[in-house]
Amino acid sequence: QVQLVESGGGLVQAGGSLRLSCVASGTTTRLDVMGWYRQAPGKQREFVAARATGGSTHYADSVKGRFTIPEDNTKNTVYLQMSSLKPEDTAVYYCAAAPSGPSWYEYDFWGQGTQVTVSS
Repeated sequence: QVQLVESGGGLVQAGGSLRLSCVASGTTTRLDVMGWYRQAPGKQREFVAARATGGSTHYADSVKGRFTIPEDNTKNTVYLQMSSLKPEDTAVYYCAAAPSGPSWYEYDFWGQGTQVTVSS
């Protein structure tokens, strides 16, 4: 069974940066798409960013120019580099993965989430 474990969340001041990590275990095959969602209190879970095998990436408009998924060929690992953080970025961030694409929004596996809190 595939398990995703996130790390790197925490408390940061507005304008600061954080780097989230997600490592998948329980599979020997490469997960084709790995990405991030987030859920703020009282809101629905929303797509943040994702990277596919081969290097293509996709970002939500709300984070373009501030968040990036660094290029990394480590199998079944994905990062989220967050910069210029805003209080509205406060949420639980979830790692998600799919064995194959091509959708950016359909995932089979989810992590437990890591809290990111941005203070004003």
